[in-house]
Amino acid sequence: MAQDGTAASNADLQKVIGELNAAAVKFSSAQADFTWDQFTAVVQEHETQTGTIYFERKTGGTRMAAYLKQDNGKDAPKTVLYDHGEVNFYEPTIKQLTTMKAGANRGQFESFLTLGFGGSGKDLEANWKVTLLGSETMDGVTVAKLDLVPKEQKVLDMFTHVTIWVEPSRGISHKQIFYQPSGDMRTATYKNIRYNTPLPADVFKINPPPGTNHVVK
Repeated sequence: MAQDGTAASNADLQKVIGELNAAAVKFSSAQADFTWDQFTAVVQEHETQTGTIYFERKTGGTRMAAYLKQDNGKDAPKTVLYDHGEVNFYEPTIKQLTTMKAGANRGQFESFLTLGFGGSGKDLEANWKVTLLGSETMDGVTVAKLDLVPKEQKVLDMFTHVTIWVEPSRGISHKQIFYQPSGDMRTATYKNIRYNTPLPADVFKINPPPGTNHVVK
């Protein structure tokens, strides 16, 4: 029996971490409809993007594909694909494909990708100082609310902290808020989540038409 609130909180946190470890072993894929809300503090404005996102975890790494459909309510198709340390950003309206290598930052990049999408509790604690803020009900399921402070200074320079609402038993995020030093915030919410269901065969492929400008950074 815990003797004080701190010990009780730590025990509860370790229970969540253990559940995330178990969930990571079972996690193979997830797909969801998303809303990304970027708040810019200096002008007090929101930019909202919507679309569908896919995750797949296999031995050797994580793959992610995000298909953006609308930007502030207007059709604005874009594709962001991450696979084996490479990021591809395709903008069909201007016929441009941009490729970037994660390189030495691959581990850091994948730690962001797996924030509540198949990442283990062990990996979470390796990259973040984790605080359990309690539990809530979201979309009919119980989620743990975790506050994460980056351990690496270069990540801390980008985000002072991140709050996630994660379903420990399946290792799935329902909501994330990224807080930037400037006061800007990016909020991601996920709905219609499909867990460990077969993904479309071509979801992690980009096939740009002839004439597409390919920029490598």
